[in-house]
Amino acid sequence: SIQFNSIQFNSIQFNIKIKPNMNSKNPLIKELFTLQDKEYRDFTAKLIPNIDKEKIIGIRVPILRKFAKEFYKDKLAVEDFFSALPHHYYEENLLHSFLIEQIKDFQSAVERTEAFLPFVDNWAVCDVFSPKIFQKYPKEVYEYIQKWIKSDKIYTIRYAVGLLLSNYLDEHFQKEVLHLVSEVKSEEYYVNMILAWYFATALAKQYEATIPLIEAQTLPLFVQNKTIQKARESRRISTETKEYLLKFKL
Repeated sequence: SIQFNSIQFNSIQFNIKIKPNMNSKNPLIKELFTLQDKEYRDFTAKLIPNIDKEKIIGIRVPILRKFAKEFYKDKLAVEDFFSALPHHYYEENLLHSFLIEQIKDFQSAVERTEAFLPFVDNWAVCDVFSPKIFQKYPKEVYEYIQKWIKSDKIYTIRYAVGLLLSNYLDEHFQKEVLHLVSEVKSEEYYVNMILAWYFATALAKQYEATIPLIEAQTLPLFVQNKTIQKARESRRISTETKEYLLKFKL
């Protein structure tokens, strides 16, 4: 056993399979385990069933974000960590995304994002990070989005659509974005869910531009029906509109 940050650890007690030197020789991993909440680990494992539970430490997001801000001050360690892809633990991927959010230079942030996206393997990491610097460069980010949305990686596509949902349905909205998203065709649940969220949000924020797409009934069946369901659950859409949308279920 080892003593670290006043907490006693023994690899047997983790109830997970630890690779040789994964925890015993890696100071960062040791420190992450001091932040572990085992009940939260169990909760997280249920939310992301495609990730092996042995790869989940169990750290609450606000705590990990705070840790990322402190860790980011050690530039050399951060550079080493950025280069250490793929990571083993789910929380390492979360940490990676939170560190990208700390980057103030746009080109560096977008390059780090592009390098990281192929390694994102679950919806939780995909949806949790969005560098604020991206909001200052909407045209430049849109160029990357147009590439990411055509990726063969599930979570790269999801990330692209998520950015369009969060950053391009207000002052930066253009009808061509609706067309771009409507062209995405996938059999993957986590892609189709973000598509439905996007179109439901578009109905709430850009109704006049979006409703013809729903009326045309050209979206895939799941996306069309889930969009209508989510829109009908929204408080931002009138009762009258919710009833009208029912006409276009497939």
